[in-house]
Amino acid sequence: MRLWNGWGNENSDHTMELNDGLRMLLQALVGPGTALPQATLDEVIATVPDTRLETHPLINTDPEIRVRHARGQSLPDWLDMHSGNVDTFPDGVALPKSSEEVRELLDYASIKNLTVIPYGGGTSVVGHINPEQSKTPVLTIDMGRMNSMLNIDIESQLATFGAGTPGPIVEKELKRHGYTLGHFPQSWELSTLGGWVASRSSGQQSLHYGRIENMFAGGKIETLKGTLDIPTIPASSAGPDVREMILGSEGRMGIITEVTIRITPLPEEEKFQVVFFSSWDVGIGVARELIQQRVALSMVRLSNPLETTSLLYMGAGSDSSGVAALEKSLSEKGIGSGKVMMTIGVTGTARHCKEAYQLAIDHCNAHGGIPDESGIGDNWAHGRFRAPYLRDPLGSEGYAADTMETAVDWSKVSKAAENIESAIRTALSDEGEQVHVYTHLSHVYGQGSSIYTTYLFRLGDSYEKGMDRWIKLKQAGAEQIVAIGGTISHQHGVGQDHKRYLKSEKGDLGIAAINNLCELFDPKGQMNPGKLLPSDEN
Repeated sequence: MRLWNGWGNENSDHTMELNDGLRMLLQALVGPGTALPQATLDEVIATVPDTRLETHPLINTDPEIRVRHARGQSLPDWLDMHSGNVDTFPDGVALPKSSEEVRELLDYASIKNLTVIPYGGGTSVVGHINPEQSKTPVLTIDMGRMNSMLNIDIESQLATFGAGTPGPIVEKELKRHGYTLGHFPQSWELSTLGGWVASRSSGQQSLHYGRIENMFAGGKIETLKGTLDIPTIPASSAGPDVREMILGSEGRMGIITEVTIRITPLPEEEKFQVVFFSSWDVGIGVARELIQQRVALSMVRLSNPLETTSLLYMGAGSDSSGVAALEKSLSEKGIGSGKVMMTIGVTGTARHCKEAYQLAIDHCNAHGGIPDESGIGDNWAHGRFRAPYLRDPLGSEGYAADTMETAVDWSKVSKAAENIESAIRTALSDEGEQVHVYTHLSHVYGQGSSIYTTYLFRLGDSYEKGMDRWIKLKQAGAEQIVAIGGTISHQHGVGQDHKRYLKSEKGDLGIAAINNLCELFDPKGQMNPGKLLPSDEN
């Protein structure tokens, strides 16, 4: 069973603790944390109001299941659950086993005028699944039982899954046939195929496998106006692509129940290698040239100087002697305090991996890059899904960690990263608070790159203070993203937290077009209201 107030599963081996080295680093960077009391599950259950739903055979109105579906995994969600200050809950939760049962639930919702929230893995970090204050009963539809492969077409390299299938089951089922989807977002262990489509997700090796829009071939969507079937056609010039109407729709148009995906044979080999460069500007230039010269890598990730240093020392724990030795070795080769760390991946046949790896290393060497020989790339691959598990041990000692991400053209990357970091770093200066901020480029494209910024700060003496600080930090970063013309979300989606900034990206006419499309499928605004569209704000 999933943790009710944090990341991961109960009784899981995937837990993390703050080691002494990281604790000392945090105290030096932002100051000592203040541990806050944490609400218990029973205390939150006691605040759940009586359900407004009538009895229905597919709907569970037990208070505990309503608590477990009340919030996702954003920092505000974490603050709500740990403080016990949860003011909205679904009135009931349904766990359908088929598209037919989803159809039955939506027909019932239409008759009873219910608000409906689709729920995949519950990993949303921008408020996708949170109920709003509503005059009508709220029904959350959890897709978790629709979690198996329904069909595989080896000849066409297509596979169909229930939309509630999480990443590990997708890969397990495909591996049995010698295939992979290759979609590995950081939430991969818990998030679902339908959620990836609904939020336009991007996996860590999208250079090789593509983003979810490249993988989504078709499927079935149940809407309040009926069933939408999207056929799997290799390519078409027959007007606008209906798939694009559903990609990123965040439950506003209907519930994705079946997803057909384009699959890839399992790679023969895979390798991740870290290369150090002397400066951020040099690293950015190399990343851009690697992608624009079409070196066939599966991943290029570039950490700026602050992230490079932070990750090295966080990984070292209380014994930093290995980091000191690495830094001494790099310094002797001309790479000093401004160093940056690039992680490259190669995936595919043995011959391809050998050739692509050598091309990339030759290119890096030409720009003064020094390949790591200590296995940092292997360590990254081993722990690639671990970062979200750090939030709970940080929070228990009074610290908070959150992220912001965007994507901009290459000509704006350096300035955008600098502006976003600076705005977040100084957003709490009026309180005399320090914020530790660092950045990496997580996905690169011929036109530009994503920018992924992490920030750590102290919660303060109350959860309310922590929320106030988060609002200031989030707004500071978002305003810089909008000012430089970046997307408000490269891979996290819009949800509640980003919707106020969407108009800057889409324009008035674009927002009107999206709104009209939602109204076509959902004329009374019952499907996940308050998410995606800024017009929902009061």
